[in-house]
Amino acid sequence: MSNFQSILDFWFGKPDEPNYGRSRQEWFVKDKVFDEEVRSRFLETYQKAASGELNSWQESPLSCLALIIAIDQFPRNMFRNTPQAFASDDLALLAAKYAVDRNFDKELLPVQRWFIYCPFEHSENLQDQQKSVQLFTTLKDNPDSESAIDYAYRHLKVIERFGRFPHRNKILARQNTPEEEEFLKQPGSSFGRQLSKTNRSTLQLPIACAFLLQNSSRIENSC
Repeated sequence: MSNFQSILDFWFGKPDEPNYGRSRQEWFVKDKVFDEEVRSRFLETYQKAASGELNSWQESPLSCLALIIAIDQFPRNMFRNTPQAFASDDLALLAAKYAVDRNFDKELLPVQRWFIYCPFEHSENLQDQQKSVQLFTTLKDNPDSESAIDYAYRHLKVIERFGRFPHRNKILARQNTPEEEEFLKQPGSSFGRQLSKTNRSTLQLPIACAFLLQNSSRIENSC
């Protein structure tokens, strides 16, 4: 499957749906069923995108958004808790920078812009994190983006403190420092936990990101 619109319809819903343009809970929780759905539907698309076969998608705002989702978000679902989850981050960041340089983000809905900015938030580079905060704060007048902005600041603070995301260390076979060991004992240090079976039944209900952050024990950003 290499139709960029199919990615957008899957991720955001269709424009005629009542909750189109709103945050969706499945983006921010760990759920094996949803992860497998992403893998079964979009593994081939991810492979093509990661190999450069879909670079032409960069040339318009919506197709570039779909490309970024394919190589930044989808691997975090398909390859969760493995190094491959982060393998195409550099490509996603290049595409995100391309989109921002051309003001593609300004042509998208606020909730769509989050995913143009996420590659900056996922980077372990301090300048990219600072850019992430700068970009997310352009959405300060959008009520649904308040918690997304807060999340960007949280990521920045971790990189300012450690220069990397400590919760990735085990996955990437990196040695924790003593300070990181202490940090990882704190609630929320890995930006969330697995969704319980009790909560899984609500996956199809799009809800505000603010609710997700207020219930952070259920969030799994996989940053």
